[in-house]
Amino acid sequence: MDAWVRFTSQSQAKERLLRAAQYACTLLGYTLQKNGAGTDVITTIKQLEAHLSLGRKLFRLGNSVDALESAKRAIHLSDVVLRLCITVSHLNRAMYFACDNILWLGKTGLSKNMDQEKWSQRSFRYYLFSLIMNLSRDLYEIKLLMESETGAKRSSKMENGTVTRGDRPLHHILALQLRLLVHVLRGNPPLLLDLVKNACDLFIPLDKLGLYKTNLGVVGLCGLTSSILGILTILHPWLKLKPSLCIQTCHLPD
Repeated sequence: MDAWVRFTSQSQAKERLLRAAQYACTLLGYTLQKNGAGTDVITTIKQLEAHLSLGRKLFRLGNSVDALESAKRAIHLSDVVLRLCITVSHLNRAMYFACDNILWLGKTGLSKNMDQEKWSQRSFRYYLFSLIMNLSRDLYEIKLLMESETGAKRSSKMENGTVTRGDRPLHHILALQLRLLVHVLRGNPPLLLDLVKNACDLFIPLDKLGLYKTNLGVVGLCGLTSSILGILTILHPWLKLKPSLCIQTCHLPD
C-alpha cells in the first residue's frame, strides 16, 4: 500500500497510468472494430483515447527541462559509449517534449493556426531517435556483460586446467552465445525490462512516421506493454536501468 501511495503521488506515475489507459483504448477500439462493433461504441472509445492523450500532454509540460538536466548529468559518465548514447537520447527527448508541448497548445485551441500534423511528425522523429539510442545502449551493455561472463568462465577453466582447444561447429557456437545471452538477461532484470520496453515503444513512432506500418492493434499492444513495464520501474525503483560501467552513476528518469 505504501508503494502505491508513493506511486500515485508522482506526476510521472499518473502520466504512465494515462498512457496505459490510452493504449488500452487503442487496442480495445481496434479489436471491437475488427469484430464489427457499432459505430457509436468505436467513436466513444476514440474520443476517450483523445482525451487521455491530451491529459498526458498536460502532465508532460516542462519535461524538457528535466531531460536537459539528465543529459547534463550523463555527460559525466566515464564510459564513452554510454555517455554518447544516454546524452544524445536525453537531448532528443528534450526536443520531443518541446514539440509535444507546442502540439498541446494546438490541441487545446490556444494556438489555432498551428500545423498539428507537422509538429506531430517532428515529435515522433525525435522520439524515434531517442529510442534508437536507448536500444543501442541496451545492446552495448549486453555485449559488455556477455564479454565479462565469457572472460570469467575462461579464467575459471584455465585455473582448473579444463581449457578446450580446436574449432567448434558454427551451430554449437551460436547455441552457446544464445545460452549466454539468456543467462545475462535473466541475471539482469532491469536490463531485460528496459530492452523489452524500448523494443515495444519502437513500433509506435515507426508506424506514425510511416517507416514500418503495422496496425492500431499492434501499436495499442506495444504501447500498453511498455506502459505496464514503465509503471513497474516506478513501483520498484531497483528495476530502473542505471549505467553500470561508470564511476559516477546518476538517476536517469524515463
